[in-house]
Amino acid sequence: MDTTQLTPPLVAILRGLQPAEAEAAGAALFGAGFRLLEVPLNRPGALASIALLARMAPPGAIVGGGTMLSVADVDAVHAAGGRMLVAPNCNTQVIARGAALGMLCAPGVATPSEAFAALGAGADALKIFPAEMVGYAGLKAFKTVLPPGTPLWPVGGVAPDTMAEWVAAGATGFGIGGALYSPGTTPEILRSRAQAFVAAWNATQTS
Repeated sequence: MDTTQLTPPLVAILRGLQPAEAEAAGAALFGAGFRLLEVPLNRPGALASIALLARMAPPGAIVGGGTMLSVADVDAVHAAGGRMLVAPNCNTQVIARGAALGMLCAPGVATPSEAFAALGAGADALKIFPAEMVGYAGLKAFKTVLPPGTPLWPVGGVAPDTMAEWVAAGATGFGIGGALYSPGTTPEILRSRAQAFVAAWNATQTS
């Protein structure tokens, strides 16, 4: 999948989102400009939330699952209407299944070996995780050896005021979790945080 049309390339990681809150959270995020929403599967209600978000997603938006560790996870998310695969690890069978179903595949990698294995299996973007461990220098090193144009999305500890440094190191997008959403976050706070991240991303593209 061509990721160059994904603007902004920011993934909202909605860990613990409950189905009863999904529509309000989705409205807040979509209204703030987010177009990539991920609901991790390691919390109850994830598939139902994915289905609700997928039905309300505006044109060009993609909803999917996170912490997808098995082929069965891929099939379940796809059946719920999800079209994005996000994982904390590099499992080539999982990636290949997502790619075969036409999903946006963003597996987690922390080494060049994992990065090349993920790309070989059909990954569209690489989730650099945990970003705090890889660091700016590590991301720069990734960029020197990977194919030109490989989307690199740091995940873990990203804040609006650190995005510019990550972009300077080679980041082309981000996954944003606890700094954006945690259970109990109101739609108003979620929208405000989302707007701050979108503004920070836009600033990196015009500076």
